[in-house]
Amino acid sequence: MTGPVLTDEQLKEFERLLKQRYRELREEIRQELLRSDDEQFIELAGRVHDPEEASLADLLVDLNLATIDLHIKELREIDEALIRIYKGTYGICEDCDQPIGLARLRANPMARRCIQCQEIYEKTHAGVSSPSL
Repeated sequence: MTGPVLTDEQLKEFERLLKQRYRELREEIRQELLRSDDEQFIELAGRVHDPEEASLADLLVDLNLATIDLHIKELREIDEALIRIYKGTYGICEDCDQPIGLARLRANPMARRCIQCQEIYEKTHAGVSSPSL
């Protein structure tokens, strides 16, 4: 693996942005649940904002709502990006171990691959499932 590719300030900024998006998604989910007529969803929505509650993904996975599932996917990707920051692997392509590039990370802070490896991944996994970051 190559040396540090981002400055400490850049890493802190990306971490701040990821955490901010995480909070926004949690609120979007809570609001979507509150709009529901189902009492179970309304009761669950009241707990979503509580950081002491069990994992948001665990609470919502059985609801089988497409919009919620998309939010959960993004929350998991944010979690993975934050873990990469803490492990010191954020900004490094998981396929070729080269820097992902600041421009790509600004466009997608959850990116796990450089643009070249992402293109190869999408070609080899086309139609298999949704493309990975």
